Amino acid sequence: MDSIDKLLAELQTEYKEVQPQQQSKSATAKSFIPSSPKSASFIDKLLADVKADFIEEDAAIELKKQQELEQERIRQEQLKAKQLETLKVQAKQWLAKVDPLSSEGLWFEKFAESYPSRLEAAIEYLKNNE
Repeated sequence: MDSIDKLLAELQTEYKEVQPQQQSKSATAKSFIPSSPKSASFIDKLLADVKADFIEEDAAIELKKQQELEQERIRQEQLKAKQLETLKVQAKQWLAKVDPLSSEGLWFEKFAESYPSRLEAAIEYLKNNE
């Protein structure tokens, strides 16, 4: 936004510098370049239009970035959900294979006590041992 304001200020400064030079030119040149207050308001309106265009363009760019970030967030959530489903399948298979009387089985039973279910404990166990 600051760069737009700087650009507009530069344009206004250049216009003010060029305007006295134009007034010193011949009468023919003066007839083509208005030097009345009407012309200043035209330049102000033109500059305001340019500024509005920049603001609109910036807003469109920001909206596009937000949409891309939202799409990436959704993609990441879908990926996590898919990984969790894969881990659930692996955890069910592991639970079916583990011997409850083996040292690993006994350790796991103690480990699983702090989880709401044996499946959640198995998922956490497999996630940490990948």
